Amino acid sequence: MKSDVSEYLRPTPTVDSDHPDVVRWAAAKAGASADEAERAVNLFYAVRDGFRYDPYRVELTVEGVRASTTLARGRGWCVPKAALLAAVCRAQGIAARLGYADVRNHLSTERMRRYMKTDVFYWHGYTSIHLGGRWLKVTPAFNIQLCERFGLKPLEFDGQSDALFHPVDLTGNRHMDYLNDRGEYADVPVEEIAETFRSEYSADINWDDVDFDRDVDREKK
Repeated sequence: MKSDVSEYLRPTPTVDSDHPDVVRWAAAKAGASADEAERAVNLFYAVRDGFRYDPYRVELTVEGVRASTTLARGRGWCVPKAALLAAVCRAQGIAARLGYADVRNHLSTERMRRYMKTDVFYWHGYTSIHLGGRWLKVTPAFNIQLCERFGLKPLEFDGQSDALFHPVDLTGNRHMDYLNDRGEYADVPVEEIAETFRSEYSADINWDDVDFDRDVDREKK
């Protein structure tokens, strides 16, 4: 029996796939192919590389993680970038939902380590896309420019297999370990994520005048 994916085709407060700007952008980037997988692949790369990964600007509100907000800002961390990918897929009639996991990330900046006091990233966000009767997990967070600077192999998505973070970087060093699966959702569970962040992370660093890309360059030196 074919599974019902209708819940993952509808807009939600954060996955606002009916927003006019989201609809137009999705149509422009997806291409004209009748093949859903081809359009989903096009959208993955457009979100991955068209929006700068920025974990220094974490705004845990519905507005802050909303797809149309990320589209307007041109940047975002893993949670809003995953929401944007889900939104543009839904705008193209492709079912998509949001997945989360706690991960140990071995690559970060000194500022992030000081802020977080741990190398565990709670509620790391990815997008799960329904293609060919299967749910495929893909992570659009790290844009190719950042991968090149950090020495990571960029994730590639072919529309047939999962595209999650590789366990090692280009030199063989550990990159990311998945620790805990938090499940998949139709909408971003903003309050649940915020509650975990409040309990697990400190808030003693002012992020207003700092730039993630500059800190990445400093880290690599």
